[in-house]
Amino acid sequence: MAEIQSPLPGVFYRRPSPDKDPFVQDGDRVEAGQVIGLIEVMKQFSEVQTESAGTLEGFRIDDGDMVHPGDVIAVVAES
Repeated sequence: MAEIQSPLPGVFYRRPSPDKDPFVQDGDRVEAGQVIGLIEVMKQFSEVQTESAGTLEGFRIDDGDMVHPGDVIAVVAES
């Protein structure tokens, strides 16, 4: 299992915009470097990416929640 951690503080979003579908869903196959969400800090958005390929086991942070550096955002079962 690989934990995807927040690199910085801010608000986590699972969608590129409110009217779009989430980047990924629980159970989806992900590739290394794939975007799974965004963190907003003072109106600037930073991508949250996977470091390894596998299956997204689940998110540990809800859409719109505050995150801090090191918080676990999601878990990937590596393959």
